[in-house]
Amino acid sequence: VGNEYILFGKPTEFNGRWSMVHPEVDSIVAAGAMQGLRGVYPLTETLRNRGVSSRTLFNYIHTALSVVNNISETLPPYILSRLNLMPIKDAIVAIHNPQNNEQLQKARFRLKFEELFYMQLNILRYTRRRSAVIRGFHFPRIGHFFNTFYSQQLPFELTGAQKRVIKEIRADMGSGKQMNRLLQGDVGSGKTLVALLCMLIAVDNNTQACLMAPTEILAAQHFETISELVAPIGINVKLLTGSTRKKQRDIIHGQLQDGSLHILIGTHAVIEDNVQFQNLGFVVIDEQHRFGVAQRARLWKKNSTPPHVLVMTATPIPRTLAMTVYGDLDVSVIDELPPGRKPVQTLLRYGDNSDQRMQVYQAVGRQLKQGRQVYIVYPLIQENEKLDLQSLEEGYELICETFPSYRVAFVHGKMKPAEKDYQMSLFASGQAHILVATTVIEVGVNVPNATTMIIENAERFGLSQLHQLRGRVGRGADQSYCILMTKVKIAKETRQRLEIMTSTTDGFIVAEADLKMRGPGDLEGTMQSGIAFDLHIANLATDGQIIQLARNSASDVLDSDPELSLQENAILRNQINVLFAKNINWSLIS
Repeated sequence: VGNEYILFGKPTEFNGRWSMVHPEVDSIVAAGAMQGLRGVYPLTETLRNRGVSSRTLFNYIHTALSVVNNISETLPPYILSRLNLMPIKDAIVAIHNPQNNEQLQKARFRLKFEELFYMQLNILRYTRRRSAVIRGFHFPRIGHFFNTFYSQQLPFELTGAQKRVIKEIRADMGSGKQMNRLLQGDVGSGKTLVALLCMLIAVDNNTQACLMAPTEILAAQHFETISELVAPIGINVKLLTGSTRKKQRDIIHGQLQDGSLHILIGTHAVIEDNVQFQNLGFVVIDEQHRFGVAQRARLWKKNSTPPHVLVMTATPIPRTLAMTVYGDLDVSVIDELPPGRKPVQTLLRYGDNSDQRMQVYQAVGRQLKQGRQVYIVYPLIQENEKLDLQSLEEGYELICETFPSYRVAFVHGKMKPAEKDYQMSLFASGQAHILVATTVIEVGVNVPNATTMIIENAERFGLSQLHQLRGRVGRGADQSYCILMTKVKIAKETRQRLEIMTSTTDGFIVAEADLKMRGPGDLEGTMQSGIAFDLHIANLATDGQIIQLARNSASDVLDSDPELSLQENAILRNQINVLFAKNINWSLIS
């Protein structure tokens, strides 16, 4: 009694009274300099077992902070004053032991800005250096092939978004600098047609084009679509995959080298050393996130003048990630679906409720009677006792029993390519009415007559993956449905995630939600190109405004001092060298 104490713990209210269970207690004298807010540090089980608590860590850090005066400033004075940033010494102290909440927020802002600023500065340096160093093909003309295709073979009128993107790409191709552009477009938005038109510009300018896809199914689908479209105008298109026979490979190699092969479509097989082009001018990489940057770079080396590069993705990328993960690429977005497409209706149903499952199967039966086709997706191939999930094999038997009048095909990733292609062809041709599959159908399967997709154990999939799967239906003019099957008892967060899918078909809204719920993950692993570093305090999901400020600031610095050679930027030059010393400058080749 009569002494003041500091209590640290979680206050809870019960019956109008506040209590704090097992608080840490210090007298005001013992607490000394540790007054104010105090950091809470996550602990491993090993640390706890050895008696190390969050308080113990705080005491260690408080001791370490005594050497803070030896830390040198890591940002130039003009940036600190322009943005009213806290000095690094004050920020390090305040992030652990702030006197008040305002001081804590200032420290957080300073440290987040610094991380993101150096990331953006490094990306922009690479991008500008590449533009200055690497000359690209100059494609000045729109010629016979493009004009003939556009006037006679175009399958439908281009959307305004497609026309805008083609203009952006044409401007790049005519600039004399190598294009490095990311094309984002939701499933079914018409990215492939845009890519084809741009490849025809390359052919009109006496060069060859190449489209690389991550799977044989997707490569074959691109080949069938593109070759059928351009055959009437005399464009020679070939498909090269791991399954291509030697006799056909020899023909392809010969035509590539003599220039008579205009467009090569393939998988990783196109980057093999023995695949040599006469004059490769334009490269398209579909679902580019499935390729490593070193793999992509092998394509650029197939020509003395690096080809223009268009990388495409149907996985919408939130703006904050586009500024970082793909910060060294120019970005185009197709944000409009072709006319006549109806949004897919997405429904959440409980698979362990027999009435709801019966209703879903009755709805599927009605679609089948109308001549439509159906996908049913499972997360596992074989039953696993440890995971209470519907397996593909179990599901296949159940579906065959439930719909005995209809032919059921099935595909999964462990099947041999020939068998997989056979099963897929049964469904694509309409001979099979139902396709039971794993996520192998996530990309590149285009069956306009398929109007219904059931995703079993939908809680096991990420939002972006669910969105990709949903994109397999709704590709024709008929109303389509995606039914997410899950259990009645699922976590609150899981239910929220699935409800996002039922509330919107906009892939960018889905991607933003996915980023906020799951976080950005491992940046270096995502980027694969080493132009970022691990973030310690900044968060790509929530710090969009700071990312934009950091990018603008980095751009201003490079506008006035591209090589960071001025004395006032010596700090920046030194920090860049320390932070990115081990990185390979992939952007000069990719």
